[in-house]
Amino acid sequence: MERVADTPSPVTEADYARFCEFFYRRTGILFTPSKRYFVDRRLAERMRATASRSFAVYLAKLRADAGGEVENLINAFTINETYFYREDHQLRCLTASLLPEVVAGKPSNATVRIWSMPCSTGEEPYSVAIWLLENWAEVDRYDVEIVGSDIDTRALVAAEEGAYGERALMRLAPDLVARYFTREETRLGPSWRISADLRASVRFTPCNLTDAANMAAQGWFDVVFCRNVLIYFDDASRRLAADNIYDALLPGGFVCLGHTESMSRISPLFRVCRYDDAIVYRRPREGEHV
Repeated sequence: MERVADTPSPVTEADYARFCEFFYRRTGILFTPSKRYFVDRRLAERMRATASRSFAVYLAKLRADAGGEVENLINAFTINETYFYREDHQLRCLTASLLPEVVAGKPSNATVRIWSMPCSTGEEPYSVAIWLLENWAEVDRYDVEIVGSDIDTRALVAAEEGAYGERALMRLAPDLVARYFTREETRLGPSWRISADLRASVRFTPCNLTDAANMAAQGWFDVVFCRNVLIYFDDASRRLAADNIYDALLPGGFVCLGHTESMSRISPLFRVCRYDDAIVYRRPREGEHV
């Protein structure tokens, strides 16, 4: 159980700068001065939880990673705001355009790998699974592997449990909810748990976008969904993340970003692909120029 300290001493400007540098090195996320209130509040919570009376004491614990505090810190600072079928135009693009290109060079029963990174509490990779079952006639011809990864280990635990509130399901038609979810009553109100078969169809792993070795350990993918996270990075971290995504894609593989993000402004490695439903980015095939 975590201890609770007395109110820690205030974080100074120098402390704030040191903390931001530490967090940036670990995650690639850069906090600007405008985030000071958010950072101070979360930082004070972690200092109290670890009985750290000063920032210097807490920073020493972080550097020693005492009690896995780095993981606790990252979990406290990550933002997990998502819902099922978010930016569903990309799901339409997935089955209408991307997967037909992906499987064109694959035999039946070949593996098709799709990666949701970051996956938050699982809504996105489960959305992909539901969408494929409902909209891709070829789904049973291939060994489809869906992987969800995130830097937030608490989010991954929630994803594996697969229980969601009403807001997360707001974009799903009632027949889909009835088909793939079971309503449960909890002390906090009703919850909907995704079916055991769908939970088993997605594998969840911890991963850091800016850690090349961590990314490489996940293997190669045909399609990567990496949406609404690069906006929190600075230019150097974005380029590093783009390089790691490029290395994670098979030649000819696709990456889908959030609607406010553009790989063209980050990296020259990818080809821009404009389809009826979405703009996505592709790793060139062997011998193909960008």
